[in-house]
Amino acid sequence: AQTIHSNFGDDFDVLFGPAYKGIPLSVATVIAYDKLYGKEIRYCSNRKEVKDHGDTGILLGSAIKDGDRVVIIEDVTTSGKSIEETFPIIQAQGSKPGAVEIKGLMVSLNRMERGLETTQSALTEITQKYGFPARAIVSMQDVVEALYTPGKDGVITDEIKRELDAYYAEWGEKK
Repeated sequence: AQTIHSNFGDDFDVLFGPAYKGIPLSVATVIAYDKLYGKEIRYCSNRKEVKDHGDTGILLGSAIKDGDRVVIIEDVTTSGKSIEETFPIIQAQGSKPGAVEIKGLMVSLNRMERGLETTQSALTEITQKYGFPARAIVSMQDVVEALYTPGKDGVITDEIKRELDAYYAEWGEKK
């Protein structure tokens, strides 16, 4: 909630969390947002499949309607495939293209991997492709810096650090 507020302020109406992990993330974050900033934000999430009984449809929580401004919340961004699936679902809630505005994407962990279509990071690719900012609370670089001390056994040992470096040489952003 604090990172969303510092990046997007109060200029949005709905927090959208893609299924499955985005469902509890969106609910918990709108509760925290209200407690911290005194603003009620609606939450919405999608299901992986349309439900045809009980609480039917593809969406859970608040409906998204014309004029709504949406922030998407994710646990992790790897390639950006989730946004590729989520973007049209959110846009389809409006009566015409652009009737629903996506203000941005907030991710807990940026894995710093290449996107689906370019050699740039997935978050950079998302921003360029969809036209909204994509931010993260922490990156894999932050995680490694916090957990690795050269020459000492810890969470990230020298061996694990070499493996991570090799992985990112192959799958990370190419600058």
